[in-house]
Amino acid sequence: MSKKITCVIVDDEPIAREIITSFVQKTSSLKLIKTCKNAMEAVNFTQENNVDLFFLDINMPEINGLSLAKIIGDKSKIIFTTAYRDYAVDGFNLNVVDYLLKPIAFERFFEAIQKVNSAFIPLEIKEKSIESKNYIFVRSDRKMVKINFEEILYIESLGDYLKVFLENKTVITRETMNNIESKLLINKFIRIHRSYIVSLNKISSYTNEFIEINKKALPISRSYKESVLQKLAEV
Repeated sequence: MSKKITCVIVDDEPIAREIITSFVQKTSSLKLIKTCKNAMEAVNFTQENNVDLFFLDINMPEINGLSLAKIIGDKSKIIFTTAYRDYAVDGFNLNVVDYLLKPIAFERFFEAIQKVNSAFIPLEIKEKSIESKNYIFVRSDRKMVKINFEEILYIESLGDYLKVFLENKTVITRETMNNIESKLLINKFIRIHRSYIVSLNKISSYTNEFIEINKKALPISRSYKESVLQKLAEV
């Protein structure tokens, strides 16, 4: 990866900022461009700067990390760094890359960065690396289950789990939408909503608001509508 991933740390605790800063400095794929003491400082910074990745604390005064993540939306990747396990489901609902519990070990931090690196691999390289594969493996019911791309109807996010709807069964896996999206062939699938990825080949009909697959109407969200309709017009 030639271009470094720009990142911003947002945490009201000085020691936490120092620890994550030291981790970033040890990681060759990352470039730290700002540390912020609160969410408003981060919001102001992003108005004039592009950020690839945020490390967000959750329990901060005035605007917490969950609210800031909603403000950031899909413009940047997010890793939550928090001492509170209770927010894990909220984090997965927001499709964050990972959720790191303090105190954070560097090994766990580095594991999260591998997920980020995968998301930022240039599209042509990603396509080339998986073009010979027509399947992925996901962990389900304590084993790795093979899923053939041509059998996938659509994928639905349910908190910190995903439901992969196939032609003859449904597979449930603990995974994020962003991570599984990075493993799919981009010309075969499309994200239509924060909670839905659909197979282009399985679409039976669509409107400006919904896509129909196997007699199931799936919503197209406003944030994805333009890109979805453009993609469908090209198919």
